[in-house]
Amino acid sequence: MSPPANSPKPYECIVIGAGHNGLICAAYLAAAGRKVLVLEAGEEVGGAALTREFSPGYRVSAAAHLLHLMPSSIVQDLSLHRHGLVLAGSQLPTTALSDAGPLTLSGGSEIALAGATAADAKAYPEYVARLRRLAAALRPLLEQAPPRLDSQAWADRWALMKIGLRIRRLGRRDMRELLRIGAMNVYDLLQEHFESPLLKGALAFDAVLGTNFGPRSPGTVLTLLYRLAAEGGAGTGGVSQVRGGMGALSKALAQAAQIAGAEIRTNAEVQRLVVDADRVAGVELRSGEIIAGATVASSADPHTTFLRLLGAEHLDAGFVRRITHLRSRGLAAKLHLALSDLPAFDRVPPAALGGRLLIAPSMEYLERAYNFSKYGEVSEEPALEISVPTVRDSSLAPAGRHVLSAIVQYAPHTLKQGWGESRQRFTEAAIAAIAAHAPRLRSLIAATELLTPADLEQQFRIHGGHWHHAELAFDQFFMVRPVPGAAQYRGPIDGLYLCGAGSHPGGGVMGNAGRNAARQILREAA
Repeated sequence: MSPPANSPKPYECIVIGAGHNGLICAAYLAAAGRKVLVLEAGEEVGGAALTREFSPGYRVSAAAHLLHLMPSSIVQDLSLHRHGLVLAGSQLPTTALSDAGPLTLSGGSEIALAGATAADAKAYPEYVARLRRLAAALRPLLEQAPPRLDSQAWADRWALMKIGLRIRRLGRRDMRELLRIGAMNVYDLLQEHFESPLLKGALAFDAVLGTNFGPRSPGTVLTLLYRLAAEGGAGTGGVSQVRGGMGALSKALAQAAQIAGAEIRTNAEVQRLVVDADRVAGVELRSGEIIAGATVASSADPHTTFLRLLGAEHLDAGFVRRITHLRSRGLAAKLHLALSDLPAFDRVPPAALGGRLLIAPSMEYLERAYNFSKYGEVSEEPALEISVPTVRDSSLAPAGRHVLSAIVQYAPHTLKQGWGESRQRFTEAAIAAIAAHAPRLRSLIAATELLTPADLEQQFRIHGGHWHHAELAFDQFFMVRPVPGAAQYRGPIDGLYLCGAGSHPGGGVMGNAGRNAARQILREAA
């Protein structure tokens, strides 16, 4: 993937980072005829969306392990299935675990519950249908650059009018409901609709997954609607598993970008942005090589892009202060277990292990788990999203053996006692939470790996180890994401753009940030 050093070719656009957003941005720019170079600091493409071996013979998706947010339009535009993207499973069900027995929520377009009370089984389809309608009205916002609030330009005014019209078309009842619940916490919303603690815990978990929130935190309905809006754009596949892990998706994106004409260089860490006459003019690599480029699009997080690569000397004091105070500390850890056999979960059929398992037995359980993080401590009884990818993809482990992958909350990036003392204790707490539903689990464990937010920061160069690069909250969302002065993908200096998760609409393996940034670059260059 690496051309000879000191290549004389001029580039119209340099993309920093070959994570999924950087690759998508590069693919759209190259398809539009631009000469594009992608620079990746690591040995392979993918950023945090890669498949890695954590024990001899055992491979796992390093960070996100399920695909459910990427728009079907991106998959089609880039012909990803032609470039090697294969799904090991789609419309995966979610099974919520509890001591009283599991509850299953159907995957995909079907709306159904198994194991619920009669009242909840009746209320659930109506609840899901209404939230999907509200989310559908918000979905187009994820696929465009946010309008500028202070702009007098007709395009920005028209974009704001369209947002209002879209919400108005919901009808009086749904419009009123959206305005009522938009800033609400998910705890109160679910209390209104359901009686089962297990169902409420499972639904609340999706509102707080990967965030610095508990169910009672204001704005958690917004994060839930964000997730549902993105899932709606992804089509009918629902929660899916990529064959070969998330690294296979990244490789398909890299191939699409290269076929469109982009060049990709790995082991090419950018040390700083080159600035000439108050405009970005290229990049300097850690090797000392300087590469000229008229435009630079960074998929690195905002803190890294503006304060480390660009430098505070090129920014005004107010902007530096806003970036410095951007909330970007991760609270989600990743647990990987190499297993000698398939674990058996109490009252869960083996086929369900190929789906998504949750340990969030109630909203109160989630809130207690979150409480520890407020004081710089790890949860004693964490919440988990669990996948056993080898049920559907045996290539990830030696024959007859399995991998268990889990997102574990809450694990603050910075602990009072430091991760050195807390790592083993938190690993044990996570394993204990799983073993409570899978009694033979401990006897099957051949190897263990825990990636804390501090590890994610170090291994994947994400400041704060937050997979959204910046918290999804009202003051860091949509028109003000990541901060005023760097929304609409433009940096505060000419020629610099953001195309990563720190820009609108945020993180997860979605890709809208990369595509939106490419469209903005092309529009402004026209």
